[in-house]
Amino acid sequence: MLASIVTTEWYLVLAAMLFSIGMVGVMVRRNPLVLFMCIELMLNAVNLTFVAFARRNGDIGGQTTVFFVMVVAAAEVVVGLGIIVAILRRRPTATTDDLAELKG
Repeated sequence: MLASIVTTEWYLVLAAMLFSIGMVGVMVRRNPLVLFMCIELMLNAVNLTFVAFARRNGDIGGQTTVFFVMVVAAAEVVVGLGIIVAILRRRPTATTDDLAELKG
């Protein structure tokens, strides 16, 4: 009974709200760690959209894509979070503007 109430549109609205929260966080915040979390939130919103459309179409292609996206995101988190934490340990007040100076 509950499955008939929750339609694909509900998942898409939730994904749009999550993506919007992440986008506002990316535009407003200056802390690199919070910025990184907002980007991950946007990535998860896109994953939710893929799964919703895969469920709607009865196809497993969207879920397969989400699996590979999550594998790449996990690798990104390991490397990116390690770099960000190392920088923030050295300079706790570092902002994203300071991180732009790391370009070679």
